[in-house]
Amino acid sequence: MHLPKLVIGKLTLDLPIIQGGMGVGVSRAGLAAAVSAAGGLGVIASVGLGELEGEITRPYIERSRESLRKEIRKVKDQGLPVGVNIMVALTNYGSLVEVCVEEKVDAIISGAGLPLRLPGYAKDSSTSLIPIVSSGRATDIVCKTWLSKYNRLPDAFVVEGPMAGGHLGFKFDELENEKEKPLETLVQDVLAVAESYGKAHGKKIPVIAAGGIYTGQDIARFLRLGASGVQMGTRFVATHECDASIEYKQAFINSSEKDVIIIHSPVGMPARVINNAFVERSQRGVKSKFTCTYKCLITCHAKDANYCIAEVLLNACKGDFRDGFAMCGKNAYKIDKIVSVKELMGELVAGLRSEGYETSRA
Repeated sequence: MHLPKLVIGKLTLDLPIIQGGMGVGVSRAGLAAAVSAAGGLGVIASVGLGELEGEITRPYIERSRESLRKEIRKVKDQGLPVGVNIMVALTNYGSLVEVCVEEKVDAIISGAGLPLRLPGYAKDSSTSLIPIVSSGRATDIVCKTWLSKYNRLPDAFVVEGPMAGGHLGFKFDELENEKEKPLETLVQDVLAVAESYGKAHGKKIPVIAAGGIYTGQDIARFLRLGASGVQMGTRFVATHECDASIEYKQAFINSSEKDVIIIHSPVGMPARVINNAFVERSQRGVKSKFTCTYKCLITCHAKDANYCIAEVLLNACKGDFRDGFAMCGKNAYKIDKIVSVKELMGELVAGLRSEGYETSRA
């Protein structure tokens, strides 16, 4: 059978693969462009971009907006599609959505909270709007709210399971008992809700599976379940085109299964990370010296935090693991080498072919 293209609104992808947005600075224009050129959808993570350019004399909101604009244009100028991940928990959420609309990005993918106000910021743009959810209930809330307030439905959903990386939409105990909520079950729950609303309003709402997907065989499994595609973040870290430092990529290669742990993040959400000396010190209650200059996250309580999450992620992206750590998906330890995005996509396509899917992509 031929591998179906992933169609989201006006966007059509040759391969049903979306690269997950990874901040701070891990997925920028370099990675996003490479993934889009290979037939998937490359995604820029909007959080923290303004801190990478050293323009800290400019107001936080201004430098965040203009840094995001520059990254978007680097991809768009190559004639490639691009998505942007924007966390609902950001204090400048609306401002970043406005930049995406102005630059006519192909998709906005939004999680770390339910993006109930996203259509209001995006107005009547042609940009596809894609909420990230972790349950059928959350899917229903988004659909009901968007219909009642904005008379529209999402263009797709990303359903993120408990094996995903970074900040997670589950309680800590749910992550410790992740087998009770496998991604397969969550996908089916979200599919049922999305199909119900889609049928009632004459609209197909694709569902994208995310969290722990590692191989082409994994992709095939979720396509057979009814998903229209997958989102993958961790696998794209150890690529030559990934925008993070070589030290960041090496942290994934050097990790073991026991190094991948769940921590309590200062933003009030659990997060999956690669353990190191900095993480262990923080877990023991050792407080780092910092001044909150960003005020970037609504849910962050800087006065009570052991460290600034923006600073430690920025440090790690630059290769400083004495004062930083890497976020990752549960399968990060499986990565053993750095490859090109083209090689990785070729490996995933080969896995799909082994499951009976045919595609013209190499």
